[in-house]
Amino acid sequence: MAMRGSAALAMWWTMAATMRREFEHWHSHEHFPERLRIPGFLRASRWLDVDGGDGVFVLYELASHDVLASPAYVARLNAPTPWSTALMPHHRGMLRAQCHVDASFGGVIARHAMTLRFTLDADRIDAFIESLLPRMKQASTEAGVAGAHLLRHQAPAIAPTTEQAIRGGTDRSADRVLIVCGYARDALRDVARALIADADSNDACIRDGDWQAFTLSASAIGDDVA
Repeated sequence: MAMRGSAALAMWWTMAATMRREFEHWHSHEHFPERLRIPGFLRASRWLDVDGGDGVFVLYELASHDVLASPAYVARLNAPTPWSTALMPHHRGMLRAQCHVDASFGGVIARHAMTLRFTLDADRIDAFIESLLPRMKQASTEAGVAGAHLLRHQAPAIAPTTEQAIRGGTDRSADRVLIVCGYARDALRDVARALIADADSNDACIRDGDWQAFTLSASAIGDDVA
């Protein structure tokens, strides 16, 4: 098992509790189907803050990184529906990572997901990745864990979109993303944190890293919306 495709779109934001019910309704029944009808969008998944807070994490698995600059996707970004237009201003603190999948071990869909957005010191990237990959493979087989996945952001060559403007034009990005998915929250947390600590044991090369924990809300593939 592994992530579908060779690319992914990972997004984080906060959504006020007062908007949560309408947001999940829209996101499940309009937005997911809309995205999954775009060629190259293979699976859509949404997780919410594990402790009931305002945090949202969404992952789209893509056939290739080129999908992020495809005419079909850009057209959707520049023609949001009335419902999307009404809800997108409530996506606060949007962070979008348009990624290549550098490594993927085990499953993606699980009760919980822990995400780490981080930056690597340039002179330590190769050594860190070389140390991290076998640890990810091992971590994906640990009790409580379903899979571990490493993403690398590369912004597609497209102009700012209408959806970005609706959100205020302040979207941020991430350099690297590590996602560890699992079915036992405490075990997942311990394995995920140990994974990075072990890989980074020789030199502190990770900057701006902060783990976040989420619980699965919904997931769909293209066949679900055909």
